[in-house]
Amino acid sequence: MKPVILLIGGATGTGKSTVASDVGHRLGINRVFTTDVIRQTLRAFFDPEEMPSIHRSSFDPPPGEKLIEYFLEQTRQVLVAVEGTIARAVEESRSSVLEGVHLVPGMLDLSGLDAVVVQCVLAIENEEAHESHFWIRDATSLGLRPVARYLERFQEIRRLQDFVLERAGETGVPVVHNANVEQTVEAVIDLVLGAEAEQLEPV
Repeated sequence: MKPVILLIGGATGTGKSTVASDVGHRLGINRVFTTDVIRQTLRAFFDPEEMPSIHRSSFDPPPGEKLIEYFLEQTRQVLVAVEGTIARAVEESRSSVLEGVHLVPGMLDLSGLDAVVVQCVLAIENEEAHESHFWIRDATSLGLRPVARYLERFQEIRRLQDFVLERAGETGVPVVHNANVEQTVEAVIDLVLGAEAEQLEPV
């Protein structure tokens, strides 16, 4: 049976980590990766002079740089390592879940993979609901992800969400509006099961 490669994108604070973990658990997939960890690993190998964009948050461009252009530069650099992670998972026939803001629709070449590849984007329409996620992150991370930092850049985060949703619309990638975690998890699982069923249909 072909491995499942599930990619969950979306802006910061849309619940990607929670949903990825829950979906992986329910589907029996114990390999769950985040592009933030991949970016952190790249930081250990490339200093700020060599690769400056990976040393800042996706929503925090240097002074004078445009948000979307900076985000795309960082995304391209992170996706080089993401592609390697996916290739290794397929080679080993190990189902995997990858989540992260850098999984922008249309920026990964997913053709030709001998796997059941499913990509989706999470979004939160209501701004107050989106803001509330950062208070939860602050509490559950014991202050390692302070809410003030995210709220100061909240409009930039919302702009990145708009951009990712636009790319999803252009590329036909499903968008799951995360108003309820349980329902969102079920919707993502349905996408995976549907893709697996398509693979089993006779040509």
